[in-house]
Amino acid sequence: MLTLTTLASGSSGNCLLLSTGRTHILIDAGISCRRIKTALNAVSLHPSELAAVLITHEHSDHISGLATLTKQYDFPIWASRGTAGELNRRIAFLEDRLFPFLPGSSFCIGDLHIGTFPISHDAAQPSGYTVTDGHRTAAVVTDLGVVTEAVLAAASCADLLVLEANHDEGMLLSGAYPPFLKSRILGDCGHLSNRSAGALACAAVSGGATTVVLAHLSKENNTPTLAHSTVSDTLSCSQIDPCRDLQLTVAPRDVMGAPLAV
Repeated sequence: MLTLTTLASGSSGNCLLLSTGRTHILIDAGISCRRIKTALNAVSLHPSELAAVLITHEHSDHISGLATLTKQYDFPIWASRGTAGELNRRIAFLEDRLFPFLPGSSFCIGDLHIGTFPISHDAAQPSGYTVTDGHRTAAVVTDLGVVTEAVLAAASCADLLVLEANHDEGMLLSGAYPPFLKSRILGDCGHLSNRSAGALACAAVSGGATTVVLAHLSKENNTPTLAHSTVSDTLSCSQIDPCRDLQLTVAPRDVMGAPLAV
């Protein structure tokens, strides 16, 4: 059984836990070490039990807790070559613990098989992840401006999909953000809108996904209710019942989400 728990999800910090019961990994460490330890304690885990931390990219909301965490605990850190280079520049004494990879490659951590794929975002070499225990697969698809064939393939093979639904386009365009920031978010290296998330959710459910978690919502340009309703409406238009055919949830911004098992 594969269990996923979001510890935080949003522009102020991102971190999630994936576990088989024997192998435990974090994807991103964008909240404080103290918060990570408190969250792990809530699910009866100690940071020393982590088998690895996987980093999607080097933006602060994905790595802000990593330096302190690595000073206190000894575990490998996996990141793309470009991201690893950025981490080396920002965090001292990290090089010997980094395991760089090229997006598109795969590797094993304990009883988990990790797949990687490139994503389109304004970072050095951002990567998404698929994680499987040999029976079920989770895919983490956040911080991307456009859905590529690689992203579509990863989402379509997932039983559980963590999917960015960053913004409502209307709220963003009418909001207070300066024009350059609106353009960045809406661009191919920005973030996925609710509408784009709905389209990718349809492909994932058609491929067999039974659980979709909407993640990385903007505090200023989205709401959990709006993200959920937009994706639900898109699913319904594709003859997918969002109440019967899948479990559709929204990851909380500042607190742990409920554990989800597939």
